[in-house]
Amino acid sequence: MKHTISVLVENKFGVLARIAGLFSGRGYNIDSLSVAETIDPTVSRMTIVAHGDDRVIEQITKQLNKLIDVIKVQDYAGEHFMERELILVKIHTTSQTRPEVMQIVDIFRGKIIDVGHSYVTVELTGTEDKVDALIGLLKPFGIRELVRTGRIAIARK
Repeated sequence: MKHTISVLVENKFGVLARIAGLFSGRGYNIDSLSVAETIDPTVSRMTIVAHGDDRVIEQITKQLNKLIDVIKVQDYAGEHFMERELILVKIHTTSQTRPEVMQIVDIFRGKIIDVGHSYVTVELTGTEDKVDALIGLLKPFGIRELVRTGRIAIARK
């Protein structure tokens, strides 16, 4: 089962490496990781997506809480939260296929952010399912390049 874990940490050198090391040292894989400062520049929020059953995630959460620079750990499993992912994708197009690509992007409420002679670059924000659906529809045109941010999340309460 995928878990989304929010970790507030002190914005210090080496914190990311220690947290990534905690996961790798115990044989757990991180599916996605997003890190940025919060409103307070001395605090960063990490959004970590990892697979594991409740026992494994509970163990990870306990280990994270033991780290000195960790302020708060929250597993969003079973809670109401909002999540988004951002992608930038460069799609091969011709003059014949460009209108169809643009129509698909429009249906998904994405944005064309760059156009070249043989490609368009698209920006899309949405849930993982929405992002995956768009990618699936654009694959037949030929995806030249794809960049994903990974999941970010915030509790609704």
